[in-house]
Amino acid sequence: MQRLARNGGTAGLLRWLAGRADGWAGIARSDGTLLSASGAAPSGPLTEPADVPDVPRLIAEGVRALTERGALAYSHDTGAHTVLLFPLPGPHDPHAEDRGAAPLLAVVTPRPVAAGLATLLADVLMPLSLCREAEAVERKRRRVDLAESRGREAVLHLLMTGQLSIAQQVAGALRPRLPDPVRVCVVECPGDSRDEVARVCAEADGGRSWIVRCPVYARHLILVSPGGGTATDEAVAALVDRCVVGVSERVPLADTATGYRQAFHALAVAREVPGRHVRFGAAPEPALVVGTAGRQWAEALLTPLLTHVPRRAQDPGSQELAATAASWLAFSSHATDHLKVHRNTLAARLRLIGELLGLDLHRLADQAALDLALRIRATPAPVCTPEPGPANDHTSGQRDGGAAPGHANGAAHDLDEVLRRPAVQEWALRQLAPVAGAAEETLRTWLRCEGRLGPTAAELGISVPGARKRLTRLETVLQRSLLRPPSARYDLWLALRARETAEQEATS
Repeated sequence: MQRLARNGGTAGLLRWLAGRADGWAGIARSDGTLLSASGAAPSGPLTEPADVPDVPRLIAEGVRALTERGALAYSHDTGAHTVLLFPLPGPHDPHAEDRGAAPLLAVVTPRPVAAGLATLLADVLMPLSLCREAEAVERKRRRVDLAESRGREAVLHLLMTGQLSIAQQVAGALRPRLPDPVRVCVVECPGDSRDEVARVCAEADGGRSWIVRCPVYARHLILVSPGGGTATDEAVAALVDRCVVGVSERVPLADTATGYRQAFHALAVAREVPGRHVRFGAAPEPALVVGTAGRQWAEALLTPLLTHVPRRAQDPGSQELAATAASWLAFSSHATDHLKVHRNTLAARLRLIGELLGLDLHRLADQAALDLALRIRATPAPVCTPEPGPANDHTSGQRDGGAAPGHANGAAHDLDEVLRRPAVQEWALRQLAPVAGAAEETLRTWLRCEGRLGPTAAELGISVPGARKRLTRLETVLQRSLLRPPSARYDLWLALRARETAEQEATS
């Protein structure tokens, strides 16, 4: 009994009892409802032994008789079988007045009852009760852990959508306090070891980091660590076999979304290096170099979305739609896991967003434009310092030439106008500097095919695995994630478009 209690718990003890009784064993409530049983489902036919009668009916009759008589135990013969009922001791026993409220051990055994079976059942009551209590405590612990995990996930979601003050208020009930500035780490855990890796992470940095189980990728942990903290990421990569870690630059807490993207890109590179650990290289965000003209363009593009008033109270408002757009651009179809919505709900919201903004969100060009606009909006205005000199022309006039995909009617500056700015041109050159020749052709083809592997492989005249292998090599060269969202394809599309606009201007 003791061995079964340790290794098999309540279910193991009940199966053992059913075997010793050559019948059926289970636990019932004081109203006759069956809580657990040794074999088949309590409401269905039993398979051991084959001639056992309707057990739920027998148990209900026995419990009713025990309650009516106020007995401590009950035995009832039903032709070929005997029903035995014993109340389980619990926190309220043995001194509680209402003994009938205790759950009951119920056994159905063939007649005559085997010698010593009643004594055996009396002996098993205490270990069985302790098993049930231990399992109840474990269920409560899991609920608490789940509630805390969901709370941390909610705080991260608020940070990723720029709702800093609300995130800090919610985080006030949890530990530790949100640091500022931060480094964001994405840890890819081997197999089903995410909980164990979370424990290693907490021990490695003394509980100073916010550790969140990624709602999108089942093997990922997200760590929001103090910006000037210790090298926890390196320690985790060294301590956990086959664990891969990507780390962001030091960023303000308000830029947690940027830090996450950087860490995810670093993770793509870390998979291909022996140390399984990479820190994101210095590379400015495009939102930091667009200047005032870029802010005006983003504001004009997003105004229909940000001023949207839903027709019904249950419809999503502007803030919820903006969060949906940001999540979908970052996680693609996995946004349903991030937002906790059904895929039909996500599709309906995206249709509405596209209609409000006049964009075709099936096109990579329009996705890149919307992604840039949302990132500009999430960047504090003082950080986007305007450029000096003629390039800092804030008038609403536009240069000649076709607008780039993603142009919104009525915008102060179209996207091409923003991409012509010297600071953006410099940013584009840095993005594309590592690629040339065949690698650049692969990249251009992939972006021209809307980031889809099948059409890319067909246009390049190679197999799909061959195209995937080329893009995987590009990930290492660019130090960015391409194949898994969050992907750098929006930045790369913008960089290529910026270079095209410069070439068009030079030849005009």
